Amino acid sequence: MAEERVIKIGMLGLGTVGTGVYKVLKSQQEEMLPKLGARVELKKILVRNVEKAAAKVDDPSIITTNFEDIANDPEIEIVAGVDPVDCRDNGYPVFPSIDKCTVEADVIIDFTSAKAVDGLIAYSAEKKVPVVLCTTGLSEEQLKRLEEASSQVAVLRSANMSLGINMLMKILQDAAKILVPAGFDIEIVEKHHNRKLDAPSGTALALADAINDGVLGGEYEYKYDRSQDHKKREKKEIGISAVRGGTIVGDHDVIFAGTDEVITFSHTAYSRAIFGKGAIQAAKYLAGKPAGFYHMSDVINAQV
Repeated sequence: MAEERVIKIGMLGLGTVGTGVYKVLKSQQEEMLPKLGARVELKKILVRNVEKAAAKVDDPSIITTNFEDIANDPEIEIVAGVDPVDCRDNGYPVFPSIDKCTVEADVIIDFTSAKAVDGLIAYSAEKKVPVVLCTTGLSEEQLKRLEEASSQVAVLRSANMSLGINMLMKILQDAAKILVPAGFDIEIVEKHHNRKLDAPSGTALALADAINDGVLGGEYEYKYDRSQDHKKREKKEIGISAVRGGTIVGDHDVIFAGTDEVITFSHTAYSRAIFGKGAIQAAKYLAGKPAGFYHMSDVINAQV
């Protein structure tokens, strides 16, 4: 008898979205089995409040506050790093630039800045090493080069690597289908730490695009500043505001404002660990994939 294949999953967070994902994984095992050819096993859930989270699950032993319980993945090995400032050995070699890297890798994960992306794109295309690109603030020209590179190598780009944000995009599309025809206005407010360079955040733009391109036919314009306007709000616009201060990891509020009622969808990142975990999941998915442009939704769909 063939051994049953098991897909093991770790989750970060057990809020509204996380609880929903947990319930789906628990209640739809039989439906997922023929599609995946494997049983899904939820191994650990990372939370801040163990007592509160334990009340939401059948087996409290899967709840943890230690990120290492999830991060220590035997299928992942860091073989090299790139850092123009700190090139010390971290148990793996660190190079001052990507073109100086002499170590072979299956996938590149990029969390740098827009000015480093050009060299990364060229290296990835030349060496045929798939890349998970997490950097935001790219120019139109860089996005075009990235699209061109995807004809030679597998490229996955996401403005935000967290499962919660990518689930939120789907929720917003469903909400917009009902609320926009009912006359609700859409505003997005994003908050980040005082060292973030680009504004608005790539995630805020991705949330706006999910609504505008996914539901509204791309007909709505984005409004970033109303300080010079002396007129009422246009109907077909999505306002996007940016707040910078302190050490805020990342907050995004999507507001649907109607007559006498307001509905707000919120996502708060308490740690950058959620982005790293998502990037690792994306790298595992992208390794060995043929040339093409991939998205975080592909990673999620492959797991469910």
